Amino acid sequence: MAGKLVHFELPAKDSARSKQFYGSLFGWEFQTHGDIDYHMVQLSKEMGGAVSGTETGDTHPTIYFDVDDIDAGMAKVRELGGEAGEKMPVPGHGWFVACKDTEGTSISLWQSDESASMPA
Repeated sequence: MAGKLVHFELPAKDSARSKQFYGSLFGWEFQTHGDIDYHMVQLSKEMGGAVSGTETGDTHPTIYFDVDDIDAGMAKVRELGGEAGEKMPVPGHGWFVACKDTEGTSISLWQSDESASMPA
């Protein structure tokens, strides 16, 4: 179903402290992949999130909504008066695009697609 919340990212200046907070608050268990400061939690089969280290001081979460077709979703955002950037691949998982609604609120769209790969 298009429009369901599928992922969120919580920025943190101190990701270890943030993981401790959310782990204690909700019982979340985080998984870190690789050397990046990005720690994922799986909340259900279809929804997850992450604590993401940031040096910018940003404190606003990023919310990802599912769409059936990322290109059509981008076009619809623009048609409705919002803004949509360029789609980006998450190789082996899907596509996302950063957007703003008509009020300037940041959201992201996500399309699952295991064939997604980096452009050549």
